[in-house]
Amino acid sequence: MERHLARPVDASSLAAFRILFGVILVAGIVRFLLQGWVEVLYVEPQVFLKYWGFSWVRVWPRWGMYVHYTVLAVLAVAISVGYRTRLAAALFLVGFTYVELMDVTNYLNHYYLVSVAALLMVVLPAGRAMSIDARRRREPVAATIPAWCLYLLRFQVAVVYVNAGLAKFGSDWLLHAQPLGIWLAARTETPVIGPWLGAAWVAYAFSWAGFLFDTSIVLFLSMRRTRPFAYGFVLAFHFMTHVFFDIGLFPFLMTAFATIFFEPDWPRRVLGWFGARVAAAVPSSLATAAPLARWTPPRIAAAAAAGVFCLIQVLGPLRHFAYPGDVLWNEQGMRWSWKVMVREKNGSITYHARDPETGRTWQVSPTRYLTWRQANEMAGQPDLVLQVAHHVAAELKEKGVRNPEVRAEAWVSLNGRRSALMIDPTVDLAAIADGIGPADWILPAPQDPPLAPGVLRFAAETD
Repeated sequence: MERHLARPVDASSLAAFRILFGVILVAGIVRFLLQGWVEVLYVEPQVFLKYWGFSWVRVWPRWGMYVHYTVLAVLAVAISVGYRTRLAAALFLVGFTYVELMDVTNYLNHYYLVSVAALLMVVLPAGRAMSIDARRRREPVAATIPAWCLYLLRFQVAVVYVNAGLAKFGSDWLLHAQPLGIWLAARTETPVIGPWLGAAWVAYAFSWAGFLFDTSIVLFLSMRRTRPFAYGFVLAFHFMTHVFFDIGLFPFLMTAFATIFFEPDWPRRVLGWFGARVAAAVPSSLATAAPLARWTPPRIAAAAAAGVFCLIQVLGPLRHFAYPGDVLWNEQGMRWSWKVMVREKNGSITYHARDPETGRTWQVSPTRYLTWRQANEMAGQPDLVLQVAHHVAAELKEKGVRNPEVRAEAWVSLNGRRSALMIDPTVDLAAIADGIGPADWILPAPQDPPLAPGVLRFAAETD
């Protein structure tokens, strides 16, 4: 096994992934700037909700945010062309992760994936081929890398797909076709195929297809005979998710990640099809075996770090089992777990504040502190409801209320169910500290099944 992982393989497939990753980042950042998202996410809000333990993260002034994203774009270009690749990836990792820590309501699965991929670009020798770094060092065109580099990337792809599939293994997705039934019914105005999207059987077909794709695609990508067909399915599947659901960079990132399953020399062979003369990267004498290196302290540390990374990626998405209740409802263990597109939550939150000394009461809307987008994201996430309650209490203290009590009336609908109370309305949230432990102030998830896709369509048509 050790010899197999250490054997030299062509570095061009890793280089191709680096190029694709950098290009996708540049395109995403340019689109982000042109569509005015800096204004929406960082300029318009007055209050920013923080991840637990990261309340110290601050938002730059307006000009600083534009500079920050411009620098990120330059670093993404450096990653793509392979200029000081590890340094560029490290700076991008820090800069990109920092802006994502500014406000929890900005969280998206693919933002986390970008940070993970940037971390891997720091660790892996991604600039060894097809890069400015290789030219500067005058390395031969036939550059190689240890096979474990490709296996680590393939492992990361498997983590994303398998966990996304397991998250769909539930009654909402498979038996009730939700939340796809909700989303597809909202797209019946799509030209040509729109009328079909409101049909119940289409929602069920999409739900089962998504589940089967996520749970099996890594297996088919791993087998040489099925790999070309599997990659065709990757292209088709992510094209459809991009068109129907507009979920940002995620489809493009996964399409790029999936190329790592092809033979390591695939970019050289593709270049050969266009008449380019490219030398073989791995001499035949080295293709099947590799000398075993001594287990020096740096090598032991590197192997331990890789093991810790893999362990975190495996156990992190499973942490929701440490909490009682439904993760789609209480959200404990939801983030960073690749639970992609498995819940649609809508909520209405009203805070009831009280001065226990005078008995005076107030009703407070979250929009007093949050933009509409922030309030919409906050409504279905209990830890964010708690944070806003603390903001309400802090404001009342500034006005002279010494020990304000703040309770939340949070009516939330999950995947088309009737609204139910998510937060115990008798609990004083101002006295609750945020943390990673089980939250007994979150009420149990409603047990009634969601409405069927056809019922939702009928309700929409008769409203």
